[in-house]
Amino acid sequence: MRVIGLTGGIGTGKSSVAAILRARGVTVIDADAATRAVQEPGSEGLRELAAAFGPGILGPDGSLNRGALAAVAFSSEASRARLNAIVHPRVRAWMAERQREAEAAGAAVVVHDIPLLYESRGEDMFEAVVLVYAHEEVAVRRLVEQRGFAEADARARVAAQLPIESKRSRTPFVIDNGGSRDDLPAQVARVWAEVTASRSSGP
Repeated sequence: MRVIGLTGGIGTGKSSVAAILRARGVTVIDADAATRAVQEPGSEGLRELAAAFGPGILGPDGSLNRGALAAVAFSSEASRARLNAIVHPRVRAWMAERQREAEAAGAAVVVHDIPLLYESRGEDMFEAVVLVYAHEEVAVRRLVEQRGFAEADARARVAAQLPIESKRSRTPFVIDNGGSRDDLPAQVARVWAEVTASRSSGP
């Protein structure tokens, strides 16, 4: 079974690419879904987050208030590192279990959809990495116009990740999502054909 990484930057449209791949019958394992799963009420992950960042990150029903967590966790590099140290190992274990299930079901290719793949130095886990690319200014505009971010918050979230140009230099498989939504399916088809026709020296 071939294992491919899918990543991008916030606001680049990676979720749209994942949806297109699923529609093509590709098994996609979503790190965001994994993150939600390991932070469910009653989970060890949520208990550890509350111990690290305080009970203010919890809602009245004991579930995670994601906005409150983000406000604390993105306040400094040290806070982000602390968050990642709690969440990332649990997310990796959850995704590994989903991969085992996909392999048992006979999937020929599995894609791991991981927003912070390069930030977490996870690229060596994959045969190839596909990057969803859009210029930082495009990403900021999308966060403001489509997701309701204040511009300062949008820029802070983009700045908290590795520069998208740095990510672009690390893989030959780049889906350019700087244009319209109508352009995206053709971009995905082109790059996916390149990926599935290639073999790297990776695992």
